[in-house]
Amino acid sequence: MRIVFMGTPEFSVPALKALVEAGHDVVGVVTQPDKSKGRGKEIQMPPVKEQALEYGIPVYQPVKARDPEFVKVLADLAPDTMVVAAFGQILPKSILDIPKYGCICIHASLLPKYRGAAPIQYAVIHGEKESGITTMLMAEGIDTGDMLDQEAVSLDSKETGGSLHDKLSQVGAALILKTLKKLEDQTAVRTPQDDSNSNYVGMIKKSMGDIDWSMEAVSIERLIRGLNPWPSAYTDWNGKIIKIWDAEVVDKEYEGPCGQVVETGKDCLVVKTGKGGLSIKELQMQGKKRMDIGAFLRGYPIVEGTVFERSV
Repeated sequence: MRIVFMGTPEFSVPALKALVEAGHDVVGVVTQPDKSKGRGKEIQMPPVKEQALEYGIPVYQPVKARDPEFVKVLADLAPDTMVVAAFGQILPKSILDIPKYGCICIHASLLPKYRGAAPIQYAVIHGEKESGITTMLMAEGIDTGDMLDQEAVSLDSKETGGSLHDKLSQVGAALILKTLKKLEDQTAVRTPQDDSNSNYVGMIKKSMGDIDWSMEAVSIERLIRGLNPWPSAYTDWNGKIIKIWDAEVVDKEYEGPCGQVVETGKDCLVVKTGKGGLSIKELQMQGKKRMDIGAFLRGYPIVEGTVFERSV
């Protein structure tokens, strides 16, 4: 097939590679503009752009893909289909109507559940047992188009946002090839979504990681995993931010305020929550490297009765 690929982050790269290596004619890659990152404000290319340049594929980086001038550029490329994977802009009807087979989205959830910007993280945060990939014929609404294929993935008990991201990016790369084959063979089946079972999840914000210790320990532990590696869950200790990377739920009730350290030991730090305790296993002092709890306590002795607080 003659394909225009639209994607931006690392999640999208395996799908682009799969399309090229399967012999599809990727005539253009559309991605977000380069951005400055880090303290040095160095300009960095999106991962998809880097991969496209390695293949020698023309790259387009419109600030607004919906601009009529760019819509004409896409139309002139005359794609059979556009494959969209975490591109980062909403596509108007003027673009959706260009390809012969429509625009196909690789969405990182089992639609209609978890429409929106952050389905991977929320699957972990909400304690889902499975997630997956849906290939979808795009419509004007946000993730509302007819479904073409789905593949489910089980979540491990210690699944993080990062580990699920990596799993689903590979599943999406394989599934899009199956979907395109069905479109070519005219065997693809369009299944409308049941809007009554849908839910929408917005973008992840850094402030979401500010731990509210009055929440149940189970919910906090899921939050820690869901926001790993970005933006990470954190708390305030004496005016310093501590990131928490790994923890386990303690099924025990404690006296005292939420956020108070209620058990300590050589390799033990348990914090009281709204329900149960949370045993911290790996954490990171502001400006320092990540440490397991034993190494951390040797450098930063935290005594029983210490209270962790929200940073806001």
